[in-house]
Amino acid sequence: MRRRAGRDGGRRGEAVECRAGGGAATPPPGVSIVIPVRDEAAALPLAVASALAQDYAGEMEIVVADGSERPETGAAVRARFPGVRIVGNPDRHIPAGLNRAIAAAAHGIILRCDARCELPPDYVRRAVAILERTGAANVGGCQAPVGDSAFTRAVALAMTLPLGAGGARYRLGGPAGPVDTVFLGVFRRAALEAAGGFDESLLRNEDYALNWRLRELGATVWFDPALAVRYRPRRSLGPLARQYFAYGWWKRIMLRRHPGSLRWRQLAPPALALGLAASGALAAAGLPLAGAVLPAAWALALLCCAAGAALSRPGAAALLLPVVLATMHLAWGAGFWAASLAPRTRAR
Repeated sequence: MRRRAGRDGGRRGEAVECRAGGGAATPPPGVSIVIPVRDEAAALPLAVASALAQDYAGEMEIVVADGSERPETGAAVRARFPGVRIVGNPDRHIPAGLNRAIAAAAHGIILRCDARCELPPDYVRRAVAILERTGAANVGGCQAPVGDSAFTRAVALAMTLPLGAGGARYRLGGPAGPVDTVFLGVFRRAALEAAGGFDESLLRNEDYALNWRLRELGATVWFDPALAVRYRPRRSLGPLARQYFAYGWWKRIMLRRHPGSLRWRQLAPPALALGLAASGALAAAGLPLAGAVLPAAWALALLCCAAGAALSRPGAAALLLPVVLATMHLAWGAGFWAASLAPRTRAR
């Protein structure tokens, strides 16, 4: 879908304009919003609606890459947003869908959005201005998780705490500047294509890998906390565990290909999983006190984190926080070690 986005509900957006020698304003660059999706009929309409509500003054289009196994997702988009373009993604995976949507896109700026995300109305305008001001190849900001139940609020809280986020600036926030990676991303198409697009052999961690290749080419990946995108977490423990298992798995695969991208904070979950296994072995060998040190310290850290959260945000979410954090830690660590032991097997 292509449109001129100047008015939405009576609001006029600020144009990103350049004037040369006092002449007429140069039109803002066109933006293609690409959304990979797989069986997200319930979540996707909110993402598409947020993309259509942008106050950007330039041309925009929305391209959805549909890798769904069922027809409901495509039907939901066609029914509510008949002008949105849908391209097929027979490989079904996110990086393949992104590449197919980008290939079908018309504009020189590519903005990634995901089915579980909602863009604020000024997101495109701000991102294009930052892209032009900094000269970066990719700009992005914070993931702002929000929940609508006790469990999803606990996950959202965990994702914004150092014990759950691992120090990632796009989750914890921080000053604007160059970074390793950002949430989603707004790319110069030429830079994205020079880096080879998204690696379709990485079913997760494809964004980090792309940003790593961009930086290897000498390009800048720029973080700005003003670019915050709402994200809706998984709604139950099983899907959350599978999500974080896949994160750990594909991080291990990526590190095998790009060992220089390693950050020590990324080894915390694998080290914890290995340490807990060693603690179990010590207890089985007749050394229960030695075996209890690490589990007790970890449990104490989880409880202290929950207690601190309860002081500022009392409610059921804080009570669920230790279970959520433990699931994230153990699933991520287990995925990392499983990929190390069975590198040819795929996790999804």
